[in-house]
Amino acid sequence: MARAQATTNHDRIRSWAEARGGHPAAVKATRRAKSPDGLLRIDFGPQEDSLEEIGWEEFFQAFDGNELAFLYQERTADGHVSRFFKFIERDTLDEDTLNASEEDEKDLDEEDDDEDEDEDENEDEDEDEDEDWDDEDDDENEDEDEDDDEPPSRGKKGN
Repeated sequence: MARAQATTNHDRIRSWAEARGGHPAAVKATRRAKSPDGLLRIDFGPQEDSLEEIGWEEFFQAFDGNELAFLYQERTADGHVSRFFKFIERDTLDEDTLNASEEDEKDLDEEDDDEDEDEDENEDEDEDEDEDWDDEDDDENEDEDEDDDEPPSRGKKGN
């Protein structure tokens, strides 16, 4: 089941966006003297004319200044990487929801670490299998060499 999570963690937001090729942006038409921040977006490119790329520091100043939370999804229902996100007001989330999402993030980080360890172990196993495969190739080559010592089989000779 695909599920959305909420966070205010800057590192989590940045890594989520960058892992999907996104960068911080603001809607140009909303950036005025009274509100220089404008509406925040994450742009996944190609760059839209209506958006202005901004730095992460400026992005997070506006994010925190407007007391926003980041609602996002890691994977779609069919298991593909998701780009779904939405900026919501922090006060629309109760503390339990935000805390639960933060706990889920810790679990995801731990799962990522476990997956990295599993990949390392699998690479070691693959290397062992490659060595075994090389040994089998050598054995087959030795068998072929032995066959070379035998006289060729005699078949029917044509008239």
